[in-house]
Amino acid sequence: MPQFLSFSSYWSSAALETNIIVFLNLLGALLLGLLVGYERSFHGRAAGMRTYGLVCMASAALTVIAGYPDHWFGGHVVVSLGTDPTRIIQGIVTGIGFLGAGVIMREGFNISGLTTAASIWASSAIGIMVGVGFYASAILLAVLSAACMVWVSKLEAWLPSRRAVAFVLRFNPGFSPDYDVLKRVALKRGYEIAKGSLAISFQDGAPEWRFVAVALNKQSGATIADLSRELTAFSGVDSFNLSYARN
Repeated sequence: MPQFLSFSSYWSSAALETNIIVFLNLLGALLLGLLVGYERSFHGRAAGMRTYGLVCMASAALTVIAGYPDHWFGGHVVVSLGTDPTRIIQGIVTGIGFLGAGVIMREGFNISGLTTAASIWASSAIGIMVGVGFYASAILLAVLSAACMVWVSKLEAWLPSRRAVAFVLRFNPGFSPDYDVLKRVALKRGYEIAKGSLAISFQDGAPEWRFVAVALNKQSGATIADLSRELTAFSGVDSFNLSYARN
């Protein structure tokens, strides 16, 4: 049988041992990525555990397979054209990076699509692993990626966290808002204004303040519905927009 028809080489004992090593690297990278992502999630940032976990794991996948070139393509190359496969991988990763960036949406302080972008990038790593013949590792990476997207959000909801709310307050013309008063009002409702998040604009004599308020803990912090009812009664506030920071 010609060498290129020897499918058993993709599932040989040596290949499976290598896939196990790759899998352990993927699992370790996922856990460490989740750890770093939890710190961001706890502080109400847009990129959370799922985004960090997927990116860290996919990066580990592409790095670790580069250390086992003898097992690429089942240990043999069907056609050799003098092409460096690593340059092809670099091109794929770069192109997919631009594709992932296209699904990230920003509206004011709200950012969405980060997890989707990370999952697209992880999918490219899965495809690369299949292309070079690391079938078992590709299957395991796909399973871990799907589990990360399905279950980690529930883990984030269970772990201690601080939700973040994006505020856009438009005041009446001639009204002069006070930052210290705003901080005290937020604190009474279980929030603190995130440092460096305040942005102020002024148009037609009416000031507009944009900022992010982060809950003191998981149990504190009034809901958006409660906040909107209170803001409706605030003197000096002409209109407002509230939304949870989302990932």
